[in-house]
Amino acid sequence: MGSSLFDLSGKVAMVTGGNGGIGLGFAMGIAKQGGSVAIWARNADKNAAARAQLEAAGAARVATYQVDVSSEEQIIRGYDQLLADFGRIDCVFANSGGAPRFNSVFHSFLDVALHGAFFTLREGARHMVSRAEAGEPGGSLVACGSLSLFQGLPGKQNYAASKAGVAAIIRCMAVEFGKYNIRANVVAPGLVMTPMMGGEENEKALAGMMGPRVPLQRVGYPEDFEGIGAYLCSDASSFMTGETITIDGGYMVRP
Repeated sequence: MGSSLFDLSGKVAMVTGGNGGIGLGFAMGIAKQGGSVAIWARNADKNAAARAQLEAAGAARVATYQVDVSSEEQIIRGYDQLLADFGRIDCVFANSGGAPRFNSVFHSFLDVALHGAFFTLREGARHMVSRAEAGEPGGSLVACGSLSLFQGLPGKQNYAASKAGVAAIIRCMAVEFGKYNIRANVVAPGLVMTPMMGGEENEKALAGMMGPRVPLQRVGYPEDFEGIGAYLCSDASSFMTGETITIDGGYMVRP
């Protein structure tokens, strides 16, 4: 493990909404490379199941916390507990959010997907800066975007607005914190089959309809984010910052 390009031994990553879907896929990539993982999510049963999967995948250490990222106070307390437990934070994946539903309450949705992401990234950066000032620079901030950064989604303005806002935050952080060797990037998924898709039958219908439109002839799955998780949290990505990385099977470049 120590000779691997993506070795994460000794690194600690925190993933919000990491007990399922894309967040768990990201966390699994870190676990498979020997990193430690902290999960922030509200459902205790799902947290326990995710912890077991991550430990089985090879994580050095896993801890789960019930943190509601719509609350700035809970985010701050969550980091205090994480630092008390692990002593450091090397990678933050601000992933919590909801599916782009038509009937979402605008402000409530943004409390999690935009404001919660900002506070999560801000506090992660603060701890990384403190570590850098103590003589150990480095860190990786990652936000979950979407293809709505590039395309309009009728009736889903709150979802698209949150993703565009987070991408702007990430670009600002890349510039602000680069002097501390802290990177900041966005991962923009295409259509990914997660529990938010509304059940197995709906997933099959979506996959059958959308898969043929993708150059790779399929939709995405959470495990497709294991590689990018390992890469962005590892030193292999030490010269990548301010970027938006699409993980979409080529959907955005199709004719």
